[in-house]
Amino acid sequence: MAPDPTTAPRLQVVIGSTRPGRAGAAVGRWFAELAGKHGGFAVEVLDLAEIDLPLLDEPHPPRTGRYQHEHTKRWSRLVSRGDAYVFVVPEYNHGYNAATKNALDYLCEEWRRKPVGFVGYGMRAGGARAVQMLLQVVTALGMVPVSESVVITHVRRMLTEDGGLFMPDAAVERAAEALLGELDEWATDLAVLPKRAARRSRR
Repeated sequence: MAPDPTTAPRLQVVIGSTRPGRAGAAVGRWFAELAGKHGGFAVEVLDLAEIDLPLLDEPHPPRTGRYQHEHTKRWSRLVSRGDAYVFVVPEYNHGYNAATKNALDYLCEEWRRKPVGFVGYGMRAGGARAVQMLLQVVTALGMVPVSESVVITHVRRMLTEDGGLFMPDAAVERAAEALLGELDEWATDLAVLPKRAARRSRR
């Protein structure tokens, strides 16, 4: 049974690569489909290639929320409706890609106290170094990184010849299921906290 979109936590799958010919689009679609089958989330895909944020161009620090540009306000509205996030990220030169970091840097309060996980992909390291570096970034933003992650080595070997479909092996599937399970727990637990705080404040 599909989750009720009005009550289920909204999981936003953010496709981080904007490069033509990227593997991330296929990986992101696969993970979003798997998340939909998981049953605990209402799933939404945010593709940074389509969202097309320019390099950060806001005059005020993001923590103020004083956004001047419509692309920032639109990005804020999109992210604000998420309850949990998974970033699908490539590894470039032993680190994360610029578009993902830029998208994170645009906002502040919209990310806070929400769980986040990662699907990294690349060659031999499988995006692990990109994920490790991003953990510092999301922690600084007040997000709650979960311990599970997905690391996809030699990602091109798991794509169809045209690059349109991602066909993971059993180990990748198991890692993705573990990530979704942990995100489900955190999204549920963190959603309860504001209600508890509100009850305490009324006492």
